[in-house]
Parts: sequence; C-alpha cells; structure tokens
Amino acid sequence: MPSPTPVPPRDRADTPWRSEGAPPAPPPKRKMPGGWRGLILTALIVYLVTNLVLSFFNEGDEPTISYTEFSKQVANGNVSKIYAKGDAIQGQLKTGQPKPDGAKGDYTKFVSQRPAFADDDLWANLTKQNVVVTASPVVEQRSFLANLLISLAPMLLLVLLWVFIARRMSAGMGGGGMGGLGRKSPPKPVELEGAKRTTFEDVAGIDEVEGELNDVVDFLKNPDEYRKMGARMPGGVLLAGPPGTGKTLLARALAGEAGVPFFSASASEFIEMIVGVGASRVRELFTEARKVAPAIVFIDEIDTIGRVRGGGAGMGGHDEREQTLNQILTEMDGFSGSEGVVVLAATNRADVLDPALTRPGRFDRTVVVAPPDRAGREAILRIHTRDIPLAGGVDLAQVARTTPGMTGAELANLANEAALLAVKRQQKEVTQADLSDALEKVQLGAERPLVMSEEERRRTAYHEGGHALLGMLQPGADPVRKITIVPRGRALGVTLSTPDADRYAYTEEYLRGRIIGALGGMAAEEVVYQVITTGAENDLEQVTNLARGMVARWGMSKRIGPLTAVPSDGQSPYGLSAAPATLDAVDHEMHRIVDECYAEARRLLRENRDKLDALAEALVANETLDEVAAYAAAGITRLHK
Repeated sequence: MPSPTPVPPRDRADTPWRSEGAPPAPPPKRKMPGGWRGLILTALIVYLVTNLVLSFFNEGDEPTISYTEFSKQVANGNVSKIYAKGDAIQGQLKTGQPKPDGAKGDYTKFVSQRPAFADDDLWANLTKQNVVVTASPVVEQRSFLANLLISLAPMLLLVLLWVFIARRMSAGMGGGGMGGLGRKSPPKPVELEGAKRTTFEDVAGIDEVEGELNDVVDFLKNPDEYRKMGARMPGGVLLAGPPGTGKTLLARALAGEAGVPFFSASASEFIEMIVGVGASRVRELFTEARKVAPAIVFIDEIDTIGRVRGGGAGMGGHDEREQTLNQILTEMDGFSGSEGVVVLAATNRADVLDPALTRPGRFDRTVVVAPPDRAGREAILRIHTRDIPLAGGVDLAQVARTTPGMTGAELANLANEAALLAVKRQQKEVTQADLSDALEKVQLGAERPLVMSEEERRRTAYHEGGHALLGMLQPGADPVRKITIVPRGRALGVTLSTPDADRYAYTEEYLRGRIIGALGGMAAEEVVYQVITTGAENDLEQVTNLARGMVARWGMSKRIGPLTAVPSDGQSPYGLSAAPATLDAVDHEMHRIVDECYAEARRLLRENRDKLDALAEALVANETLDEVAAYAAAGITRLHK
C-alpha cells in the first residue's frame, strides 16, 4: 500500500479531526472571551478606580493655603492675579513660596477660602497692590471629556491585554476558556483543493478486505435501493490488524471510492484532563459529519478510549475516557439522528474493546486486515516503486518471496531505503543489490564499525555457524538465506532464515526445529569452546516465547493438555491467569522441551563437527555468506524448493 496523501491541516486547535471532501462552511462568529457582561463590569470597576487615583493626584497639584497666609501675601505685594467664585479664591504668586505643612518644594498657584465673617477691605488691598482680578479660573481644570479619555486609557489597555491572553490560551489549550469548554462554534471543514482522493486502486495486497467493504461503498453510492428493501446502512466497521497493515489507508480509500466526505481523528486526541471535553468534541464531530451526510468518520486507535469499562473508574482520565466512549456509543446508536454516517475504527487490540462497542448496531462488522501474502507483497512493492526508477534486472517477485510477514508499511520503508542507498551510491536507478542491501538493513539492522579481536570473530563465526548448520540439517526448517559475522544493530552476527512460502499454521515438529536452531549458537560455543557467552541472549528470548506458546497456548504438551494457561500477550490483567499448580506445570514442561531440544542441538553439532568447522572457516574468511555459498561451505545439498 502506498503512503497516504498528505492530510489537510486542522483549522482550529480544539477540533482534533481532519476532513477531506467536505464542502466549506462559513467562518464561525467570533465571541468576546468571557462575554459582554464581564467586560462591562470590568470597565466600570476600572473607571471608578481610575477616577479615584486621578482625583488624588489632582488634589495634590495646587496647595490650599490659609486665608491668613493669603492676606499676608497680598500685603507683601506677592500676588499677581486672583479669581474668585463666591468665597473660593484661586490665585497666582509672583514669587514662589514654601508649601505649607512642611511639604517639599515651592508653590506659585494656590487655592484658598475666604471666611464668611471676614470684615477686611480685601478689594482695596488688591487694588492698592495692583493685583489683577481675572474672569477666568487661574487653575485650569480638565474637561469632562479629557477626564473620560484619561480614565478609559487604562481600561482599554486592560481589555487589549485580556483579549491577547485569551487568544493565546485558546491556541494553546484547544480554544475558548478552560481548554475549549466555552467555545461551541462549529469548525470550518478543511478541504483538499484539487487533490486526487485515495481509492481502492491505490490499495494492494488486501483484496479480500476490499470485497468485504464493497457493499458499504455501494450503500453509500445508492442508499435508496437499499432503503426500498428495508436494509439499513451499517453503523460501523471495525478494522482490526497488526500495525502497518494499511487500516487507515483502507478507510480513506473507502471514502474516496464512495465519493463522500471523510473525517479522521485519533482516539487519544479526544481525551483531555478536564472531564467532559472529549464527549463535547465527539458531539461536534458527529454534528459536522451529519451536516454533509452521507459521510464517513474514521477513529484511529479506538482501543485508547474503547477499552472495557469498569476497570477503576473514578477521577481524572478514567472518567474522561469513559464519558468519551459513552458519547461515541450514543452517537452510533441512532438516538441523535446519525443516519447516513458510517463510523470506521482501527485497532490492533480488538480483544480489549468494550462489548457495548462491538455489538451489532454499533460496529456491525469486524474486518481483519492481515499482513499480505506473497502476491500481495509483490503488488504493494510495485505500487511503492511507481515513482522510483528501477534497473532492468530488478525482480520484485524475488523480493516478495524473501519478505514473508512484512506489512505494507514495512515494504514502503524497504523501497524508500533502497532509493536512499541508490542516491548515496550516486546511481541513476535502483538495482537488485540496493533492494537486497536495504532488506538486510531493515531485517538485520545497520552495520556497526566494531573492531573485534580474531578470537572473538572466530567464536562469533562458530556461533552463527551453529545456527545455520542446524537450520540446514533440520527437516522442514526454513532455508538459510544469509550468514554474517559483521556486527549489525545489537548483534555481533546474524543468521537470516526465511520460508520459501508463507506459513499460516505451524506443527510441533517445525516449532521444535525452530527451538533447536535458535539454541544452535549456544550449543556450538559449548561444543567447541566448552563455554557459554552472553551472545545467546536474544536467542534465549525466542526460545522462551516459543516454548511457552507450545505448552500454555497451543496444546502441544500432554501434561497441560488442550487448554490456554497463559494469555496471548503473556500477561493477565486480573493477576494469575491459571492456578499456581498449572503454572508450575507449564514451567516444568517448558524446561523439558528446551532441555530436549538443547541436547538434540549438541548431538547434531558433535556428529557434524567437520561441517561446522568448514562453515566457521568460510565465515572467518568472507565475513558474509549468501544462500548458495553457505550451503556449499557446509557441504550440504539444499533440498528445499
């Protein structure tokens, strides 16, 4: 499957979904953060406080002096002019005088009050000293408009700061106050302008899955024909499968094939710390989808919120996750009128989903998306190499044969790695060698420039030779494709074995052969050097997993019998998965199988010591052996076809 076309960006931070094919919606009306009531109340408070502050400063500009002091200054001829209104007097001195009450500085303008009982000849004294009596106030007071503008300035600054902070919080926390709870305006759907939508032509390797979804496509294209027969549209389709198998791409192809709007989101993007946000976002998503119905809503990794409920609900994330799940269940149940909206969901843990989610009427169908077979892998490689110039001798069918179990995403990565190698090697085309080297890098890891001593290289050669030789000697074992003692990834050497054809079921004999081959490295070190090193760590992990599966899951032990004693994931959420006595028996049977396989591995290596020595010498000399060279060095004719 090719990598999906670019997903359109989100129009708003609090809409965790993306959409394509939906008609554009009018832009939402902007609302004042906090509402007009809060703004008016804040403005009133700021206005009153500002007036109090301004009045305080205004009172301190011109000092109020006593009438006695005023008369003294008139008598001394130090008053230049005055203005009187009633008994209130404003005046200006010719020469500044110290402020009263010991305040710092001098004053020239002043305010005074003439007592009503005063019987002095004020007018005569003023005329005698040539004091000008003015008709306009000496101390000019600001107008009401000026006071209003000055008092509104701090308020305007406060409002601008408030709006700025609200917008920053909206962008950082998902819109609106408190992480988006106050913002209910619908999002503007994002549309891919002029972009070609993904269809089933862009999907390969999962033809059987396409067949199961074709009737959904037909229903979306011709809903009236089905309604006439009384058939209803499937409420949901659950795509289950390992990571990288193309579940998301398949959902987009389904929407593109039907020609309907497509809304996609990850389940984890609905979850917030504040309870109720996830449910609100689910409601918004389905509201938008119903506006343009018929439409498809795709929820990726639905096991994030769709796990079985009741496992510790309480505060925080559990409550929020369950409320979000409940809202999805409600939307899918039809009570909200979600006619014409098909919900697609993807998960690689379908076993942990809540039963209410997978019942008929919600997710009516569960479609298993498995890794592709050989023909599917070849078709996927052809799609991924459409834009890559390939050399004439490139055989994609051969690459498909040597990549069993690889998913579409891994094959896309393989093609990209081959193209990167071709660029580094300054080539114009990608050759078969580039694909082979890229496959080694993907499967075995990148080479490490590690300098090893000659003794350690030889011991590594015997270790890898033991793996390879036992793989060659075991009947029905996977053929050895490559052996190397060049350090790759975390390993000092690697032996690559892949089957000629895809396997879907394994016999007990085959699994025992796998265990014997995995123990071949440690057995070879013990046979040749009588020591055991740490190089068998990864081998022992594989051996343990295989032995546990044989005994506790696949019924290949007579003592345990045909029952499952250990879950497939190796752990149980409820503590012990079986009785302690049963688990002890499982442990005993695992030891028995591994001990028998290890004894068989040592016996075969002792009996074929000459072949082991020859294979190790060839590895020391060449460092890497391909399939033909490896069988030739061991002197074994390959019987597998």
